[in-house]
Amino acid sequence: MPALVNSGIPTNRFCFEGFLPQKKGRHTHLQSLAQEERTMIFYESPMRLLRTLEDLAGVFGPDRQCSVSRELTKMFEENVRGTLTEVLAHFKDKAVKGEIVIVVAGRET
Repeated sequence: MPALVNSGIPTNRFCFEGFLPQKKGRHTHLQSLAQEERTMIFYESPMRLLRTLEDLAGVFGPDRQCSVSRELTKMFEENVRGTLTEVLAHFKDKAVKGEIVIVVAGRET
């Protein structure tokens, strides 16, 4: 919930997706969410963050709004907001650690 509130993305309707499949069914699952109008919440590991942001941009479009929150309520808390492309660029050359929550805006109607 803190990641959703910090995201700046609409909080009135959302769905929690948890961790995406690592391999089999990953693309199919993302495709099934492409038309989702609710805000989507995902968990991700630091090792797969870049891949996941790239996959999300590929399926949802590079201009979809998102937020990445990590280490919430801890000393090194970080919240990054913007388009999937902007957030991906922010994390591209960083060594990321900690617990990560990705919040993605639903499709605009």
